[in-house]
Amino acid sequence: MPKLRLIAPLALFLTAMTPAGRAEVMVSGRPSIVLESASAKLVIDLGGGSIVDFHTADGGLNPLRWIGPADENTPFRAMAHFLCLDRWGRPSDAELRNGMPYHGEAARVRWREIAAPQRSEGGVHAEMGATLPMAGFEVRRTIRLSGKSPWFSVSETVTNRNKLGRVYNMVQHPTIGPPFLDETTEVDSNAGRGFMQSSPMPNPENPEVRWPSASKEGKPVDLRHLTNDPEPNVVSFVIDGELGWVTATNASKELLLGYIWRTADYPWLDVWRHVQDGKPLARGLEFGTTGLHQPFAVLATKPNIFGRPTFTYLDAGESATRRYDAFLVKVPRDFAGVDRIVLREGRLSLHERGGRRELTIQQQ
Repeated sequence: MPKLRLIAPLALFLTAMTPAGRAEVMVSGRPSIVLESASAKLVIDLGGGSIVDFHTADGGLNPLRWIGPADENTPFRAMAHFLCLDRWGRPSDAELRNGMPYHGEAARVRWREIAAPQRSEGGVHAEMGATLPMAGFEVRRTIRLSGKSPWFSVSETVTNRNKLGRVYNMVQHPTIGPPFLDETTEVDSNAGRGFMQSSPMPNPENPEVRWPSASKEGKPVDLRHLTNDPEPNVVSFVIDGELGWVTATNASKELLLGYIWRTADYPWLDVWRHVQDGKPLARGLEFGTTGLHQPFAVLATKPNIFGRPTFTYLDAGESATRRYDAFLVKVPRDFAGVDRIVLREGRLSLHERGGRRELTIQQQ
């Protein structure tokens, strides 16, 4: 991966805000949609559709911080939590020459506001969308910020506007960075079997690893932590069970960021780790429809791993909708990380490792 830097702290809004947010404001000189509730603030950058800020209403820390230096002065760029669509990873050499960017077009086009932020059912919601001209896709996103808890829910519908069907992939790319990310930050998940992207084709699943373990030169690596060595750089895992989840906890900052989704929508968790100047700079908590970081020609030769598909298909004129939720939780300074998560009737229970405590958060 290229050398990276942090997103600069968000500037003061250039447009006066109402408590629920206003249509397309300017944040740090960039067109954005801002949702605010009594519990949290959420900022979506329309120059690529990235979720660039999610913090509690009391001015808490924003864990979602990342941008590549090559993108600093471009109008459309991938930042923080962005959407990879119609692919995850690099295009083929021919596609690259024709202008297809890494991770697809979704984060490289101008998103448009469809419905301005407005209050409903105790929260704030907004709608936005984008057209992917090379892929021939349209994507429409509805995002809702809870009024009671620092929790947002996202529904994204992808429509194939081509006259022919298409294979594609769709991967969420949340990326955490300093100061939330440091050597003490712990990542937890209910992931299962996995493989390292550095393992050679045609059988990258050999050797197989199990979350949270990976391997470097035959020696074990604990993916829960990142210090000064990012290798293995990308490791992918399948999710067992009806729901998948991933959390990142910095107990010294008393904060946990979590994501939860249906495995029917996103059967893979892809973990990317990056270090700069001997310090953790970025961790990708990526979940999506594929775990193989290759162009489609390679995916076609390897259609599944561990019984899970490496790509999906959308017929001409067809649409597909996928959903996920994200949340922030205040944790004690001695919090040991998450062992399991239970979601029942809008109530999320986080069970601490070692059976010590249970933390809860309400969706609505």
